[in-house]
Amino acid sequence: MAQDSEIAKKGTPLSVALDGSRIRACREQKRLTQLYIANIVGVTTDTISRWENNRYPTIRRDNAEKLAEALEVDLEAILRDVAAPLAAPVEIPPEVPPPAAAKRRTRLLWLLVATLIVAAVAVPILLRQLGPAPVAVRWAPKFAAPGEIIPIQVKVTRQQSDRNAFILKERLPQGWSLVTTTPTTAMVESPGWVVKWLIAQGIGPATISYTARIPDNATVGAEVPLNGEVIFHTAAINRSEPVSGAAQVTIGPYHWADSNGDGRIDDNEIMPAYYLCEEMKDFHLDWKLIEAIWSGKGYRWSPRDGYTVRP
Repeated sequence: MAQDSEIAKKGTPLSVALDGSRIRACREQKRLTQLYIANIVGVTTDTISRWENNRYPTIRRDNAEKLAEALEVDLEAILRDVAAPLAAPVEIPPEVPPPAAAKRRTRLLWLLVATLIVAAVAVPILLRQLGPAPVAVRWAPKFAAPGEIIPIQVKVTRQQSDRNAFILKERLPQGWSLVTTTPTTAMVESPGWVVKWLIAQGIGPATISYTARIPDNATVGAEVPLNGEVIFHTAAINRSEPVSGAAQVTIGPYHWADSNGDGRIDDNEIMPAYYLCEEMKDFHLDWKLIEAIWSGKGYRWSPRDGYTVRP
C-alpha cells in the first residue's frame, strides 16, 4: 500500500490499459508461449489469454511492467492508445465439463451398439425376403471366324427354395444375328441385338441354347464382348444379376471347336465339342466337319473357301 501511495503521489497511474493485439503480436514475433509469459509475470495462462483478448479494460501497472519485461519491449509498446476504441473482447467458449463430455460419449456408444443390434437382426430378415438369386453362367467359344455360325449356352442354376420364373437377356454384339434358339419362345428387340427368354417356374437348372451368325465383315483379331443378365422377381421388386462365364469371342481364322486356336482339333477339344453337339443336336451344328478336322492334320480358313481340312 505504501508503494501504491508513492506512485499516486508522483502522478503515475496505478493501472494501465493494455492493447491485446499488440501483446499477442509481440509474443508471436518473439516466438514466446503463453506459459512462458505467465511464469515470468506470475499469473496463469488463462490471464495471459484474457489480456490478449482484451477481456480486462485495465490491469495493475506493476503487472503491465512485468509483462513488458517478459516480452522484452517497452511498456508503451503494449499499451492501448487512449484515443483508440477498445477492441471488442473475443468470447472464449467455456470448456465442457468432463462429466458432461463423458455422458455424451456414453450416449453415442449406446446409440452405436443399438444400431449394430438392429442391423444384425434386420439384414438376415431382408435377405430372406429378397430370396436367393439364380446363378447364370455362359459358355461361348473362344474363337470364331467371320461369317461362321457359333453355339452359345447359358446355364441358370436355381436354388431348391426358388421356384420363380425369370428372364434371361442376352445382348449380342452389333451386327450379329440370332439363328436358332431353345427355348424357341425368344423375343428379339429391335434392332435385333437384344434377345430375351422368359423361363417358366420350376425347380432345378435351366439351359438356354442358341446359335448366332457372325457378320462376314467382322474384323479379324477383334475381341467382341458378350453381355447378359438374369432378371427375377422377389419381395415385390425386380432384381437382376449379370451373367458370368465367357465374356468375349475373338474373331480369327479358327473353328469354334478349336479352343486354343492352333489350327487343329485335338483329343482334348473333340470331346467337349461332341457333348455340345449332342446337347444341341437340333441346331444342325456341322459335326462331320469337326470330326474330319480331328481325324486329319488340321485345317485352314479363308474368306473365300471357308474351312479346308488337311488330310
